[in-house]
Amino acid sequence: MALETHLATLEDWTYRFLPPQKASRRLLLLLHGWTGDENSMWVFARNFPRNAWMLAPRAPFPAPSGGYSWREHVETSHSLDDLRASAAELLHFIEGWGIANQVDTDQFDVAGFSQGAAMAGMLSLLYPQRVRKLAMLAGFLPHGAEALFPASFDPQKRVFVAHGTQDLMISVERARQAVSLFEQAGAQVEYCEADVAHKVSAECLRALVDYLQD
Repeated sequence: MALETHLATLEDWTYRFLPPQKASRRLLLLLHGWTGDENSMWVFARNFPRNAWMLAPRAPFPAPSGGYSWREHVETSHSLDDLRASAAELLHFIEGWGIANQVDTDQFDVAGFSQGAAMAGMLSLLYPQRVRKLAMLAGFLPHGAEALFPASFDPQKRVFVAHGTQDLMISVERARQAVSLFEQAGAQVEYCEADVAHKVSAECLRALVDYLQD
């Protein structure tokens, strides 16, 4: 059954949101991948717990082939600097949205797919005190992100990573590298690997739903 989300704008941002079933000031941020938009992430969210506001913004840059991107179009691989400015602008939007809707954004959870997972990871590394739970789905960390890892995270830092071994767009090795970096820094990491392509398997999606329960 499709979720009855709401389309809205704030300043230069277009987004969809879904209120929780019971009063809550918590937030789950949903970040789409390359060529996606504010509609893309709700296919994952259909079974998510309704214990927080869900917010899915449209990325700020048009992608050449249609849809939107979290960085301006360049031919090179994603680097730390490609996403840093977008991460800062995204956080500013989240804070403004939280004030407008009386939702606590001092801490929030974030789930991203593909390029959106890279942005989710950037938020977690640039603003570690702000991200409570991180979920990276069929994604990667941009080149240079290892420089942002602290000597140790808060022991409560939780990370979920899901990837397909048959993913030809983003190698499963990128996910394994991200898992290793987070584990070395002391995060609590849950990793789900499945024999699928550039998608999230049913098994990993169930694990993600469980991860987001509390």
